Amino acid sequence: MSPPLSKLHRGSHLGRTIRFGHSASLALAVTLAVLLSPRAWPVDPGSSTSLADLTIEQLMNESVTSVSKKAISLDLSPAAISIVTPEDLRRLGLTTLPEALRLVPGLNVARVGADQWAVSSRGFNTQYANKLLVLMDGRSIYTPAFGGVFWNAQDTMLEDLERIEVIRGPGATLWGANAVNGVINLTSKHSKDTQGLLASTTFGTEDQPGVSLRYGGAVGPDLHYRAYVKYFNRAGLVDAGGNETPDAWDSIRGGFRADWEPSREDLVTLQGDYYSLHTGGNLTTPLLVAPFSATYPTDNQSHGGNVLGRWTHTFSEKSQLSLQAYFDGYHYHVGRGAEARETADIQLEDRFALGGWNDIVWGLGYRFTTDQFTAGPQVSFNPASTDLNLYTAFVQDEVTLVPGRLRLTLGSKFEHNDYTGWEIQPSARLLWTPVAAQTVWASASRAVGTPARVFRSGRVSVAAFQPPASPVVETALFGNANVVSESVDAYEIGYRIEPARNLSLDLVAFYNVYDHLSSATAGAARLEATPSPHVLVPIDFGSSEAGDTYGAEASIQWKPLDRWRLTANYSWLQADLHPSGNVAKGSPQQQVSLRSYLDLPGHLELNGFASYVDRVAFVNTAGTATAIPAYLRVDVGVVWHPRPNLEVGVWGQNLLDNQHPEAGNLNTSGITEIPRSVFGKITIRF
Repeated sequence: MSPPLSKLHRGSHLGRTIRFGHSASLALAVTLAVLLSPRAWPVDPGSSTSLADLTIEQLMNESVTSVSKKAISLDLSPAAISIVTPEDLRRLGLTTLPEALRLVPGLNVARVGADQWAVSSRGFNTQYANKLLVLMDGRSIYTPAFGGVFWNAQDTMLEDLERIEVIRGPGATLWGANAVNGVINLTSKHSKDTQGLLASTTFGTEDQPGVSLRYGGAVGPDLHYRAYVKYFNRAGLVDAGGNETPDAWDSIRGGFRADWEPSREDLVTLQGDYYSLHTGGNLTTPLLVAPFSATYPTDNQSHGGNVLGRWTHTFSEKSQLSLQAYFDGYHYHVGRGAEARETADIQLEDRFALGGWNDIVWGLGYRFTTDQFTAGPQVSFNPASTDLNLYTAFVQDEVTLVPGRLRLTLGSKFEHNDYTGWEIQPSARLLWTPVAAQTVWASASRAVGTPARVFRSGRVSVAAFQPPASPVVETALFGNANVVSESVDAYEIGYRIEPARNLSLDLVAFYNVYDHLSSATAGAARLEATPSPHVLVPIDFGSSEAGDTYGAEASIQWKPLDRWRLTANYSWLQADLHPSGNVAKGSPQQQVSLRSYLDLPGHLELNGFASYVDRVAFVNTAGTATAIPAYLRVDVGVVWHPRPNLEVGVWGQNLLDNQHPEAGNLNTSGITEIPRSVFGKITIRF
């Protein structure tokens, strides 16, 4: 990390050192030059319209594509779907993708450490939540090694995001395996919407600093491009005693996107990213000698990159063909071990109308991934390297039963993977619009989660101890080649209404029946000779857990004034699983949030976010449960626009308490807590 040039100390946890490196000094110098310049620069053509200016009807008519792989309005989507926009990120000063997902009802976002989050939909939240599929511009960022997402490696220039669409509930019919409880689809803007130069710098008690630069241009009227570079240096969080933890992290990332439109019917996109990531943290590992465990800091370097190409040909408003291919490679290192992975993926999709009643979309795909694991002090794989193949096909038909009133959508995904063979994931969705501004929808679907590599061929050391008059005993989790895919049969019903021009209500209820959930069963003890003689008690991964979950989600949007918009979300979750019992696998039973966007005179904005998260029970790899208490979080920020091209913001986060925990960490016995923080951001557009 860059050595500090200056230090600023404040009281309490706000007193953690703010370090300004050369990159922040350069960005601040550029900012001052623009402020002193007499020239009034034009507004970036890709900048967002203020959400506070939009009517509730306009917000409900926002287009989404994740439900049907075509653009349909939000209020006519037969699924529980929410949108997070760049305007949300800008107003609330959000600087990471996981923090943006706190705005979505039914999603639980728990910060594990400075660089790690647990994110899941409708239960089963852990550090590697394996029932939520995440895609970035059609590229899967779900890891098949442990399940879930390495959130600290997922980033982009947030100002270049078009939207984040989140489906709560299965999305496997279109998106495939592991879309069990939800799909997160991150979509970036067309390069012609990001022309010119954008520079921003963020600095505060955690960001020390962050700097982003992006330039977009054109080669003639049909070819637009952009390139960006982003750097941040973030401080570690704190332990229960308020001491800074060794999980500070920094990253540099760059990327590009080019969009070529050789004709009115064709669009060719080429994009790519590369990143280098440096993280720290604590690792607790068992020892075969007294004191039988040790906790020590780790220093980890990771890097990766990707390139994606997509061609889309539009025949008509109801007919479109697209071909997409990408390559993704990374070397990810944590204290437990290291993973190197390369993935190649190709997908073909075709949409066409059949008569006046059917809108059909179908597709084919193939994915090849190869990995290489380096054993660490706690995790190893046998074999250390393997190749996996995935073949996919899907078809979905949207049938108009009564024009403008009743639609039925039927479809299924067919997949073949090297672990469990063929998987079929069908769905049926019915949407009824009885009158204007009211929508009723219902769905029934099946989805599966493919076993992660660690469940099939991994070994994870859990604990070591020495009973009286006995040799040392070690317990370890072992993969099981007989593990099968987890499955869910999901049933949902939803209702949307806009009772007044300034008010909308979105209600969802769901019931999920799970089978073959991952479990762990102790095996027969045996002697193991290496690295020194000891008794090994194996705990085998299995697929013996089952049960059901059910709950409800509500979202209300209200504009009491033309320049003021409020959004309130509520979610309730209940689980009945066996043999583990009535535990929602690390997710809270209730969550409540309130978001406020207010435009003030003098080119000022006052924005706020408050959320209550119920208590949860964190279960570590040894099966020990730790209670994480409920917490109330309040963030408030002021944004000022002194010029059309200049934005200055200051935010305070977690303002109500000095610190609080949100989740346990599978890598260490200690629990990291999130402190109160403040930061500012300056953004300039040329």
